[in-house]
Amino acid sequence: MILSTTHEIQHREIKDYIGLVSGDAIVGAHVFKDLFAGLRDFFGGRSGAYEKTLREAREEAIKDLKAAALDIGADGVVGITFDCQVMGKKGSMLAVSAAGTAVKLR
Repeated sequence: MILSTTHEIQHREIKDYIGLVSGDAIVGAHVFKDLFAGLRDFFGGRSGAYEKTLREAREEAIKDLKAAALDIGADGVVGITFDCQVMGKKGSMLAVSAAGTAVKLR
């Protein structure tokens, strides 16, 4: 499965555009991450705990996207975009979505 944020795949021809596919991941933010992130905001620097959570959520969304593309017989997904949202009570959840166009390659 070839994944790309561009609308073509170098050295490969797109034979068919199959359709839109997406993958989502919703993860909870842990109270200790919030505490340490608050300290980081106060003192400056990056929040490694939140970065790790975001990275894991993005990887899960990509995994779901791949599964959706395989289910409809795709060889690749082009034009992938990502979206993140904070949701839930007091912003306690992080949602990451990945979407793109499933394609059949030559």
